Amino acid sequence: MNLPRIVIAGTHSSVGKSTVSLGLMAAFRQRGLCVQSFKVGPDYIDPSYHTAITGRTSRNLDSWMLAKQMVRDIFVHAATDTDVSIVEGVMGFYDGKDVLSNEGSTAEISLLLDCPVLLVVDCSGMARSAAAIVKGYQDLDPRVNIAGVVANRVGGEGHFRLIQQVVELECGIPVVGYLSKHSEIEIPERHLGLIPAIERGEHTLLLEQLSALASSTIDLDAVLSLAKAAPEIPESEKGQVYPSFLSKDTASGDIRNTRIAIAKDAAFNFYYEENLELLEHYGAELVFFSPLSGEKIPEDAGGLYIGGGFPEEFAAQLSSMKDVRDDFREKIRNGLPTYAECGGYMYLTEQLTDLAGTTHDLVGLIPARVTMQKRLSGFGYREVTGMEGNWLVPAKESARGHEFHYSTIEFRLPQVFAYEASASRWSSRRGEGYLNGNLVAGYMHLHFASNPLVAEKFVERCRTYRAGESGRQAT
Repeated sequence: MNLPRIVIAGTHSSVGKSTVSLGLMAAFRQRGLCVQSFKVGPDYIDPSYHTAITGRTSRNLDSWMLAKQMVRDIFVHAATDTDVSIVEGVMGFYDGKDVLSNEGSTAEISLLLDCPVLLVVDCSGMARSAAAIVKGYQDLDPRVNIAGVVANRVGGEGHFRLIQQVVELECGIPVVGYLSKHSEIEIPERHLGLIPAIERGEHTLLLEQLSALASSTIDLDAVLSLAKAAPEIPESEKGQVYPSFLSKDTASGDIRNTRIAIAKDAAFNFYYEENLELLEHYGAELVFFSPLSGEKIPEDAGGLYIGGGFPEEFAAQLSSMKDVRDDFREKIRNGLPTYAECGGYMYLTEQLTDLAGTTHDLVGLIPARVTMQKRLSGFGYREVTGMEGNWLVPAKESARGHEFHYSTIEFRLPQVFAYEASASRWSSRRGEGYLNGNLVAGYMHLHFASNPLVAEKFVERCRTYRAGESGRQAT
């Protein structure tokens, strides 16, 4: 398979790889190309911008949460029938789970995908030294294909030409363009990073600005040539794991058309696309609704999935909608199978206190209170094993995910854990999340593709609930 592709990597965090990635996506789309975007790691926010700019759902590629073959299959599944794929890296090129290996890094993803790398280098205050930096990235792991460089934060075209001359001489790869110190587009940030594009509604303006930026000082033809030079992926690689799940008709007729309500709006919008696709594969019909807009859970839903996002930013609005909160509480208490993660977990608690000290009443199903903090309270990869009674991740089954939040939770009753979790920096496993019959909740964002049984169990639980509900109605 000929799948033109390129990884946009950085020498370190905040080096400008997001601006370069978004600019290239916008410029190629303006040329009429079909662009598929990807993000290395578990992040939700950069992909929201990717999706807004390309018009195609961005995918996460994470070599710690997912098996290596699953990563390759997700890439091929999304990249097929597109003109070019752009993979935005994470942190520094070699930074991942372990400082002594490439595990979980952008470098590992580039090797898994046999993908050329465009390295973004902060060249402020240097000239010949830029070549030493590039050379170091080339030599640390000779297997990687650093195919080109973008010089960021240069003083102007003259400075860029100096960088271009020395890097191309010493490193043997092209410097395909630059961004000046004052040319980066200011994209507002807040505590979880880039504001989700779903909130801002400025897609057209952003597209034009980014396209103009990239087109003015980056050689787009050169970048596209690097992407087209990527080796072909053997046909045997197609559909080994993930697409095979989606193509096999494993769901029986009575499972089909089980409706799962998905809360999705500016407050709740963090979902891995594979989670949704796997639910559909196992028979669910997904129905999206907006609690923030005053919409209640659809009456014919057989299950509820409420993901993460920014409920704290909309706490007053969510709290004011008592009828929506009452609807959540009543339906979940009546047995509606519910999975809530991070922001959804917070929303189902009794109260949330924001950074201004204001307390807002929430759904009140989980006997706990949430308090926002100025610093990260939970961060990192997690591997979990289900506790007894957990229908989503059954006992002795495991799944992987990621945690990232600025709040703490305090239970007023003994906490019944949903999972036993481990993390690399913990000395022992810990109880995590909350379990109460049909409700599974927690801070961690599970990636269903780390164990597709999770999606299958979710749909099965919804089917059983709907069957029981139909029986009750018949009597």
